[in-house]
Amino acid sequence: MYVYVVLLPCLLGTCLYIFEINTSADPQFTEKYFSQTVDHFNFNSMGNGSFNQRYLITDKYWKKGYGPIFFYTGNEGDIWEFALNSGFITELAAQQGALVIFAEHRYYGTSLPFGNDSFNIPQIGLLTVEQALADYAIMITELKLQLGATDSPVIVFGGSYGGMLSVYMRLKYPNIVAGALAASAPILSTAGLGDSRQFFRDVTADFANVASECRDAVRQAFHQLKDLAEQQDYSRIQSEFALCKPPSSAQDIHQLNGLLRNGFTLMAMLDYPYSTHFMGNMPANPVQVHRLSDSFQSFSPAGIVYNSTGLLTCFDLYSLYVECADPTGCGLGFNSQAWDYQACTEIELCYESNNVTDMFPPMPFTEREREVYCSKRWAVVPRPGWLKIQFWADALSTASNIIFSNGDLDPWANGGVRKALSSSLVAINISEGAHHLDLRASNEADPVSVIKARKREAELITQWVEMERRRSQKGATAILGRKPRVSVMLLQDSTPILTAGGRSSQMWL
Repeated sequence: MYVYVVLLPCLLGTCLYIFEINTSADPQFTEKYFSQTVDHFNFNSMGNGSFNQRYLITDKYWKKGYGPIFFYTGNEGDIWEFALNSGFITELAAQQGALVIFAEHRYYGTSLPFGNDSFNIPQIGLLTVEQALADYAIMITELKLQLGATDSPVIVFGGSYGGMLSVYMRLKYPNIVAGALAASAPILSTAGLGDSRQFFRDVTADFANVASECRDAVRQAFHQLKDLAEQQDYSRIQSEFALCKPPSSAQDIHQLNGLLRNGFTLMAMLDYPYSTHFMGNMPANPVQVHRLSDSFQSFSPAGIVYNSTGLLTCFDLYSLYVECADPTGCGLGFNSQAWDYQACTEIELCYESNNVTDMFPPMPFTEREREVYCSKRWAVVPRPGWLKIQFWADALSTASNIIFSNGDLDPWANGGVRKALSSSLVAINISEGAHHLDLRASNEADPVSVIKARKREAELITQWVEMERRRSQKGATAILGRKPRVSVMLLQDSTPILTAGGRSSQMWL
């Protein structure tokens, strides 16, 4: 059993939770470490340095040497969190006789290339999407050799940013990966495509769809907060929001707005039909818990997010929430630093709220504001459009074997692929699904829509595994069955040489 302080950023919310992960309750996973290359793309800067990259593995269901490999492309947090909340993968492994591996992303969890110095400049510079993908490609290749699994087709899985990585693995390493299930993967909005207002508009829609008075009450409460701040009635604000200290400046009010906005965001993302312990304790259907209409009471669900344990007696604005290059929040601790850096470099998250298309106070985050912040914080200048160039963005028509699944309750959904692009680029929309609900284990409270989605995903993955087996067998047969044509040629001096396949072997006789 481990006690974790879990501080997960952005695509999975931002909060501080202290709770136990009982790994003994799921003994099928074994924690191991892989000796990974620090820098895959430069032979001089870091020499041939290596670091220990954590991964979890179970062969409980594996048909050794034959069954497929289901590989989770870890995202921005501790890999145990994702493994223990992605039960569909092990359920599918039991059906298909698969080996299951969950790999931790470099610079997250315990996979720190330079230990506590990993977040210094210039060491942080090796935190890129490209390096992470190369990590996974090397790990898959080496583990297949070690485990006698060279003939096992590989399917990658991922949720949120991890889903983005699964898409990218299929694009960049189709020789290694036969297919990808990308759940709740906002590959378009994080590449700078779409409307910057979309995210918080969709958070608002989740609450409005439960009851329009919810949305109206929250909007009104933010107006009341603004009025109190302008009157400098800070003691009233402290009392209403159970703050540890009264705010005393416009910056404090801005910080409070961000903390509250993020609380609503997390509830919308994790609006599952049953209680969960993913990033803390969340009740079933948390958005419905919000059905209140009395001014500041509308903010009470923020306590569910930031005080799920019930141990806090007040809220400290600056210890629970840190503003960063991701307007949806970066969390706290090392994981938050890693995500902040990624949001300053490759991942574009210039989302805004405006109190017109959403219920939140106006909080813009422009490209210019991002550039100023990132230059000051990390001494880097963002490169807008890089993900679009490097990983194709919406120009995916030549790709294949990718499932894009999204839930209609998830504010990240409309930043991803919602329509099928071809017969093998499949979009699955889950009408009652929150953030990558389909990756979670089966539950009696599951809506019919996610049950159907998992069934379709299982069917496609079965097809891809069989296609890859046939392709591999055909290739092997072609190589083994090829008979070279051998003949003799006479040169002008009548010296004979052997030729194979019509080409000179350069072997003089």
